Amino acid sequence: MKKTFLWSLILLLSISMIAMFTFAGCEKAGEEAAAAGEEAAPAGGGTIAVIVPGVENPFFGTMQVIAAAKAEELGYDTIKLVHDDDANKQLEQFETVIAQGVLAIILDNAGAEATVASVQEAKDAGIGCFLVDREITEDGIAVSQIISNNYQGATILAEYFVELMGEEGTYIELTGRDTDTNAHIRSQGYHDVIDTYPDMKMVGQQTANWSQDEGKTVTETLIQANPDVKGVICGNDTMALGAQAALLTAGLDDVICVGFDGSDEVIESILKDEIEATCLQPVAEMANQAAIQADLWIRTGDTGKPERQSIDMVLLTPENAGDYEGYAPK
Repeated sequence: MKKTFLWSLILLLSISMIAMFTFAGCEKAGEEAAAAGEEAAPAGGGTIAVIVPGVENPFFGTMQVIAAAKAEELGYDTIKLVHDDDANKQLEQFETVIAQGVLAIILDNAGAEATVASVQEAKDAGIGCFLVDREITEDGIAVSQIISNNYQGATILAEYFVELMGEEGTYIELTGRDTDTNAHIRSQGYHDVIDTYPDMKMVGQQTANWSQDEGKTVTETLIQANPDVKGVICGNDTMALGAQAALLTAGLDDVICVGFDGSDEVIESILKDEIEATCLQPVAEMANQAAIQADLWIRTGDTGKPERQSIDMVLLTPENAGDYEGYAPK
């Protein structure tokens, strides 16, 4: 009987220990599975609006495609709109998407001051705005303002332009839309470098409003008045393409022409020995960051980053232009 009792006790203890370890293992496996499930679960849900000036410009078109694709990858539906640099149209679009219940707005805006009211209206409705490329004049109403370091980009491009010009000669400048802060920042960066060279002389400066067609017509007018011009420096690639077309038509293919943005079309022109250089804006990085930060803000109420964020630019010349595509390294 003693032996029987002893064996029964041993069996009971063994069963208890097995059950205890099995329960612990299941509990741990359950915790791991839950954690894995949280990581695998789609983050998004709802709609994000992506509003840009106009998709006919590859810079803005690429930005919208990349930002919307990243937002959709994160689990959101997207609404894609263009405001055509019209602040009134932009405000109407904001009112529409706010009424539709979007959770966030990714925006390349229609004017640094004119956009403040739209962003404020979104904030008042509990909708976060994530600005890309262009800043607004006020802090504290947008969640994020993610921009290229336009001044840094302008100065390194201007230094290369001066080098190509041999530190002397006449040149003309095509500037961007006057309501766009970036147009002024780039021009200031150019002149902070070029004006330190006494033998460099600007003989014409005119806006072409970021437009290729205007870039061509403005250049045609300026080179007629200044047939001995040696260089053209432009506030963006689209105007540079127009300027280059005007120079080629006039038989001035030896005139130095540089742009600003890093578009694939200008990269191709650089590799064909037409346009000499551009400065790459990291559009892909900015657009992706806008969507990622919008998702973080929607889910947690915070991006973990300061409102104003600046990303340095890269000078593209014949030596490295072929290493970039889609506003990013290949």
